Amino acid sequence: MYESPYHNLPSRAFWRTGVTERVGPSSADFYSPHFKVDGSMKIATAGSCFAQHVGRALRDAGFQVVDAEPPPPLVPEDVFRNYGFGLYSARYGNIYTARQLLQLWREANGSFVPAVPVWERDGRYYDAQRPTIEVGGFESPESVHRHRAPHLAAVRRAFKEADIFVFTFGLTETWCHATTGTVYPTCPGIIAGAFAPDVFSFKNLSFAEVYADFLSFRTLLMEENPIVKFVLTVSPVPLTATATQSHVEVANAYSKSVLRAVCGQLVTDFENVDYFPSYELITSQKNAARFYSTNLREVTEEGVKIAMNTFLEAHGGQPRTRGRLKSRPAGRRSIKEVAASPDLVCEEALLEAFQK
Repeated sequence: MYESPYHNLPSRAFWRTGVTERVGPSSADFYSPHFKVDGSMKIATAGSCFAQHVGRALRDAGFQVVDAEPPPPLVPEDVFRNYGFGLYSARYGNIYTARQLLQLWREANGSFVPAVPVWERDGRYYDAQRPTIEVGGFESPESVHRHRAPHLAAVRRAFKEADIFVFTFGLTETWCHATTGTVYPTCPGIIAGAFAPDVFSFKNLSFAEVYADFLSFRTLLMEENPIVKFVLTVSPVPLTATATQSHVEVANAYSKSVLRAVCGQLVTDFENVDYFPSYELITSQKNAARFYSTNLREVTEEGVKIAMNTFLEAHGGQPRTRGRLKSRPAGRRSIKEVAASPDLVCEEALLEAFQK
């Protein structure tokens, strides 16, 4: 007589012992990495707004986080962060989708040229692929192009020298150029540029599309960096707004489900891909929304610390002990107020200024 396959499974395998009776928001076996990340490895970070916490925590813990595009010397942190420095391993700003990531790497390697690369607003010009990195914009379209060339070189350096590439999936919803398929980090007209329905179209990426996009990125990066390993996460930050016809909570469930499923499939398919469950930790019923601010969207400093300490402890790093975010009211804010926020730099959050 055979025993049930559930016989003698560890406590983490059962909801009652793994969740209901768990002491604290997480446990030592909540996250078991497939491979170790240590201080000798160079780590590149990219992704949606929540990924900014990841890079910051890794730097605080003494890990070697690549910064191929550092800020000018003697510039205070609260100033250079508003110009896109120090957020990620290069000055590319938030990368919300795997398609945006793939597009950036292809552009850095000369195999892709974005359509409508420059957006204009009030006589100033913005890099359409990273519209928040220059407060007030550039003086001319030529200046945008002039600044983008060294940026792409920095992207190549950052990605090619990384031993670990950490990417946080944020969205499935994106806006693209209808003819060429060029994707953008935000809808034209939110920060700069002008929305035209015959030029730009909305796209809600499917599981197959997200998986294929990241798979293509992985393949292309490994052609130049064959030893790189990938640590994936899903942002626990819900959508600010949805361009689908669904309720925003339903649209959010679709988006996060697709992204989480893609991560799971990639981990199953490839030995050099791992997943860190920050999404599950923050959104767990066990924690009953305690890690969200009063607007039920922004993750609190406590939640960030718990998530990142879980990661660091699993890899032998030093847990975070000091706060980095400044508190602020969670009510409706104008575009100008959101853009000037002292913590996360996040284009998607600007959408809240358009609610009626």
